[in-house]
Amino acid sequence: MSEEFYRIKRLPPYVIAEVNAMRAAARAAGEDIIDLGMGNPDLPPPPHVIEKLCEVAMKPSSHGYSQSKGIPGLRKAQANYYARRFNVELDPETEVVVTMGSKEGLSSLANAITAPGDVVLAPNPSYPIHTFGFIIAGATIRSVPTTPDENYWRSLDRAMAFTVPRPSVLVVGYPSNPTAEVVDLAFYERLVAWAKENKVWVLSDLAYSELYFDGCPTPSILQVPGAKDVAVEFTSMSKTYSMAGWRMGFAVGNKTLISALTRVKSYLDYGAFTPIQAAACAALNGPQDIVQKNRELYHKRRDVMVEAFGRAGWDIPPPRASMFAWAPLPPALKHMGSLEFSKQLLQHAKVAVAPGVGYGEDGEGYVRIAMVENEQRLRQAARNVKRYLTSMGVNAPGQAVGS
Repeated sequence: MSEEFYRIKRLPPYVIAEVNAMRAAARAAGEDIIDLGMGNPDLPPPPHVIEKLCEVAMKPSSHGYSQSKGIPGLRKAQANYYARRFNVELDPETEVVVTMGSKEGLSSLANAITAPGDVVLAPNPSYPIHTFGFIIAGATIRSVPTTPDENYWRSLDRAMAFTVPRPSVLVVGYPSNPTAEVVDLAFYERLVAWAKENKVWVLSDLAYSELYFDGCPTPSILQVPGAKDVAVEFTSMSKTYSMAGWRMGFAVGNKTLISALTRVKSYLDYGAFTPIQAAACAALNGPQDIVQKNRELYHKRRDVMVEAFGRAGWDIPPPRASMFAWAPLPPALKHMGSLEFSKQLLQHAKVAVAPGVGYGEDGEGYVRIAMVENEQRLRQAARNVKRYLTSMGVNAPGQAVGS
C-alpha cells in the first residue's frame, strides 16, 4: 500500500503555515499578538443580513439539501449586481454559478477544465489557489509577472511561443492579492484581444472589487465587449460585506466554463446552507451602506498604517486597493529573507505578517500586511516594529545606526 500520493507530492510545504503555527503557539501562551497576517475581516456583516440568516434558519424546510449551483434568487441577485455596478448583463441560469467562496470556485473550475500536462499561465506572486488549484488538478504552471506593464505582455507572448504544449488558461487577479496592484479597462481590452488571438481561457479573480481607494473604481473584465467569449470572473462576499466565514462567492461569464464548473460542483457538493444563501441575497439586494463603510474603513487604516510604519522606520507603499499592503523588507534587513523576517517580527515585535515567498518565489523580499486590526492596534504594531528595528540597528528607512 503506497503512502506516496500523486497530488500531495506535487504540493510543497506551505511556508505561511510556519508563521501561522508560531502565532497560534504564542497566543496559546498568552502573548498579545497583533495579527496582520491573514486577511480575516474584524467586523460583522450588516444586521439585516444576520437577521435574514436567523429568519430563514428558523424554517424547518431550510435544513435540507440546497442547490449546488445556488438558489435562483441568489444567482439573480448577483446578475443584478453586475448590471448596476459594471453595466454587464448576465443570464442567471447559464452565466452565473454560486461558489463556496472564490477559492472553492477556482479550484473546482481547475478540476473541470484541466488535464494532466496542460500548461496554465499564472501570476507570480499571487494568491496560492491561482497556482496550486491547477497543480492539484495535474497541470503545469508557467509563471508570468503580476505587474501589468510591457514586460507582462512580453512574458505572455514568450509563453505562447516557447511553451509545449501551448498554454490553454491564463489566471489574472486585480486588485492583486498579495501585491494590491490594479489595472484599468484598457488593460482588460488588450487582454481579451490577446486571449482571443491565442485561444486561451481567462480566469479573472475580482475578490476585492469594492475595496478600491482614491476614487478609482476597479473594472471588470466582462465590461469589455466580447469578453464572455473567453472569460469567467470570480467574486466574493468575504471582504465586501464582512462575510468571510460564510463562504459565499460567484463565478460569472462564459457559458461553456460556467457549465463545466456547475457540472463538477454537482458531483462535489450540494451548495451552501440555504439560510446563508438567503442572507447573501439580502446583502446584495438590500442597503449597500456597508460597502462604502468598509471601503472608507480600509482606506483610513491604510493611511494610518503607512504613516505610523513610516515613522517607525519602515517605508510601505500605499496600496491603491484591497485590504493588503505589499511591503518591501527594510533594506538593512533584506538579507534575512521574508520568512525569517516574518518569524523575527512575530517573536520580537509581536506582530504577525505573511512572508512574501509564500505567494511565489517572486514574492521574496516582501511581506503582505493585512489591514484587519483597528487604528489603535495598527499604531501599537508600528510602535512594536520601531522597537524591533531599533534593536536591529535600524533607525530610519534603509539606514543602519552609525551609517
